[in-house]
Amino acid sequence: MRRAIAKPSSAPHAFRALAATFGAALICLPASFAGDGSLPTERFDLTPEDKARVDAITKPAIDFSQPEPFELMQGGAGTSTKRINRDAFSQSSANITFEEEGNFKLGNALFRKLWVSSPSSTQASDGLGPLFNARACQSCHLKDGRGHPPEGNPDATSMFLRLARAAQTEEEKKLVAERAVRNFPDPVYGTQLQDLAVPGLKGEGRMTIAYEEIPVTLGDGTTVSLRKPAYSVEDLGYGPIDPRTTLSPRVTPQMIGLGLVEQIHPADILANADPDDADGDGISGRASLVRDPKSEAPTLGRFGWKAQTSTIRQQTADAFAGDIGISTPDMPKSWGDCTPAQTDCLDRPTGVQERLGDTEAPDPVLDLVTFYSQNLAVPARRAVDKPQVLRGKQVFYESGCVSCHTPKFVTRRDAPNKAHAFQLIWPYSDFLLHDMGEQLADGQQVGDATGTEWRTPPLWGIGLTEKVSGHTFFLHDGRARNLTEAVLWHGGEAQAARDSFADLPVSDRDALIKFLESL
Repeated sequence: MRRAIAKPSSAPHAFRALAATFGAALICLPASFAGDGSLPTERFDLTPEDKARVDAITKPAIDFSQPEPFELMQGGAGTSTKRINRDAFSQSSANITFEEEGNFKLGNALFRKLWVSSPSSTQASDGLGPLFNARACQSCHLKDGRGHPPEGNPDATSMFLRLARAAQTEEEKKLVAERAVRNFPDPVYGTQLQDLAVPGLKGEGRMTIAYEEIPVTLGDGTTVSLRKPAYSVEDLGYGPIDPRTTLSPRVTPQMIGLGLVEQIHPADILANADPDDADGDGISGRASLVRDPKSEAPTLGRFGWKAQTSTIRQQTADAFAGDIGISTPDMPKSWGDCTPAQTDCLDRPTGVQERLGDTEAPDPVLDLVTFYSQNLAVPARRAVDKPQVLRGKQVFYESGCVSCHTPKFVTRRDAPNKAHAFQLIWPYSDFLLHDMGEQLADGQQVGDATGTEWRTPPLWGIGLTEKVSGHTFFLHDGRARNLTEAVLWHGGEAQAARDSFADLPVSDRDALIKFLESL
């Protein structure tokens, strides 16, 4: 007899029941690790009975006539069911404690805080730059949502250029292979183009984008125009960029569900890796291995466009230093991304106050902003039981999209925060690196990621981009103006899925888009 599937209206209650069912005691056993002695390949945070339940609940869908159990609550018990508006990505996880809610609000205030240049009378807020891209975290992550290209506006705050070159010498190649470095910065401009500067100092330059319209004809004769971008830099303030330096455009990603992603067990991510395409399906997802910033041990990268970061705390510290020029205990760079060649920058005063510690944003600040970032709730799905959405989900599966956009996971039982522990979540990502073809290539190696590889981005919340961020620009550089264009830009390992979408009848294409908009 087929197991009953909960209707959308009963999903929140049903999920709590599921969580209670999964609430067995944690089994503390030694982990089983990969061949390099670092990454676990099995889950010992689960009892055998619970593992069987997890395996059953995370199996791919086979019935598309109605929603799956708990599908509405795509962020687990922490899913936000509040009214959908521009603040839909700024709600706290529904299952954190009252005390944690207070920490979330303090973190939110610091996330929005505008930093000022030194010296300043506001000693707890100075230290900006000297070169920077934004004065606050919120300036880049608008409403905690997705960034966008300038689109004719000189403000490029939520989009920037990563600067790097690949290893040249054998010694440099060894450093990358040992994961001591990800790549090598521009000798003058560093790791990121900083278009803003404190008073009296010049910004590094201005990103420019030129688009070429490329018509694409679909199987039914419909023509779609894709815009192909070309990037350059104008008004360089410190001389030429090294000719070996590559420019990689990045829009800021949305912030929801990060704490849940952090608690997906590495074994579950590694289980989907197939670097040599052993099954012959054309999909060869690879794990990104990085060095833990504290222990120096190899660990799994899962954050950033190239899966170059392993934890949200590290991502936060990197952003403080690279985007705002603020030092933290985990990244004590009080001059941000200033290089030895930028002597005027290095001569500027910092915002370090001895009474507050030896960095501009001491541990309490980094702790609270990290906590805030870990607990931004995923909004509940919409229209999960609509026939067109269900048909779109079926087309999503049949077109092969789930080969990379893995629908669901159950987070690890031993998560440090109970709110993130043992949650059934629906991020629609495998968090692996995939070759997306030359059309999407940036030519920039970042650790294990090559110049054609990108991490599969989670899809949850993608249908609320326009509501939250006021636009529908997608992909790593915002070149796609809608979801249809985003799919049609897929290449490389995703070429077959892209071609399947292009050959669909218009009713099925529309249904697939409606499914994505429901996430």
